[in-house]
Amino acid sequence: MKKFEFFKQFRDAVIVVNKDVVYRNNTFKRYFPDFTDITKFSHNFNFDICPLNSGDVDFYSPIHHALLSKEAFFAHVSCESGRKIRYFEMTAVKKYRYTAIILHDITADVEAKDLIKQNEKLAQLYNSLLEENHDLQNIKEKAQSQAIRIALINNVSNIIRESIDISRILNSALKELSTMFGAYKAYYAEYSDDEEFKVESLELRVDKNKPSTINSPARPPQPSTTFTYDDKTLETIAAKEISVSSCIVEYSGAQPLNQPVMRIIVPIHNLGNLTGVIVLLSRQKRTLTDEIEILEAISSQLANAISRAKLYQENIRALEELKETQLQLINSEKMASLGQLVAGVAHEINTPVASIKSNNSIAQKLLPKLHDAETAEILRDINDVDREAIARISNMVTSLKKFVRLDEAELQEADINKELDLTLELIRHETKNRIKIIRDYGEVPSVRCFPNMLNQVFTNVLINACQAIDGEGTIKITTRYADGKLIIKFKDSGCGISQDALGKIFSAGYTTKSSGVGTGLGLAICAKIIEKHGGEIIANSEPGAGSEFTVTILSK
Repeated sequence: MKKFEFFKQFRDAVIVVNKDVVYRNNTFKRYFPDFTDITKFSHNFNFDICPLNSGDVDFYSPIHHALLSKEAFFAHVSCESGRKIRYFEMTAVKKYRYTAIILHDITADVEAKDLIKQNEKLAQLYNSLLEENHDLQNIKEKAQSQAIRIALINNVSNIIRESIDISRILNSALKELSTMFGAYKAYYAEYSDDEEFKVESLELRVDKNKPSTINSPARPPQPSTTFTYDDKTLETIAAKEISVSSCIVEYSGAQPLNQPVMRIIVPIHNLGNLTGVIVLLSRQKRTLTDEIEILEAISSQLANAISRAKLYQENIRALEELKETQLQLINSEKMASLGQLVAGVAHEINTPVASIKSNNSIAQKLLPKLHDAETAEILRDINDVDREAIARISNMVTSLKKFVRLDEAELQEADINKELDLTLELIRHETKNRIKIIRDYGEVPSVRCFPNMLNQVFTNVLINACQAIDGEGTIKITTRYADGKLIIKFKDSGCGISQDALGKIFSAGYTTKSSGVGTGLGLAICAKIIEKHGGEIIANSEPGAGSEFTVTILSK
């Protein structure tokens, strides 16, 4: 109704009732959006303090009393709105037959008073707990300190169990120890029999403004690469005791530090022998008690881990040497067998070829004595064909001998372009009438090499290229010389090699050929031969796009 429009300016909720509700301002609508009728509305309100004792629920509703009252009515009330309880100062004003109920929200004030009371109780409780926990705090600090120590041992132990990498093991130990002791510098120094130490592994330097970093290999203490300690410290290390001292000189002969620092030296012994020491430098000043036991436990674990890791590395090196020796033996055996085979074949071929050549010469001399000119001409043509065949057989035997280089195991000068032609001649049965050979030879100098070994590489690569080409195709051979290196490229139009297989083809035992066709040793041997010549062999390929093998040899 228009005569109640002035209530729009009220910041309090206002409702006007005359039997039924005749007006609600916007604040009321915002507070009570679910309002339907005055009866249901009144049931949501309660007095803060209600002394009434009646079975009629309306007597407990302040809205009900406000409407019945013939005079102005005031009360502190509460109302359930959703899941929240609001508090109001309710004022009911009578005018004629209308009752205007004004609800002033005091929820914040009520809650603030409650919070003040709660804070007072909490403050009392806090002070009480503060007094009760004074002794417990010391126990807690000790327990936390012990937990940190246990965590340190566990962290280092886990790394030691999971890794056989000396760098990683020491890295972990140095980081954990530097954190525990507040070290600004930590490193592992290896021990030599002349009572000197050398930093070759790891050094941790801590900058307050930057994260801790591990340098590997570490910069050794200056000014020398090796150093030692005073006699008293050396005696402590030899006795397998941890040295903790306040010093101004890090080691004998070192430049004095700007201020005294705590130096912790942890000796690492294995089977009674000193292998090295861990050194921690810290600007913290404190006495070590329980930490000594922690350092002793870590020292023992590190000694075993370093010994195990070194043994593993030695085994790895021995295994690599064994594999290399195995490849060399296999290659030597192959070449020796091939040499014996070629020598035998050459002998067996040369004997009948010599007889045929001798008979051919005799026949050539007898031809002019024949009276039948036509027969003489036919025999002359046959004789020419036989002579050419004999020459080709002799050239083939010579090529075989050159290929295996019988009795030629020393370094010698060789023309790589000619060696490639020699190899192509020997595998002509693979390329004839099927594969086009493109020779893109450059002007290359002679190189000192083992020609028989390089011929073996060329043969292996070319045979693989031929086998990769299904039907007709091309193989392009390129030779170039640049920057003291001889570069030979073999590019084929074959089926190509997958990226997964490409990373394995030079590994001994790996082959993409079917069982009984490939041994998986060819390219592995090739890699070793090229390595022996101070070069490298690399492969690039894509399935369906062919392959390219590049051989690089240092020109000597």
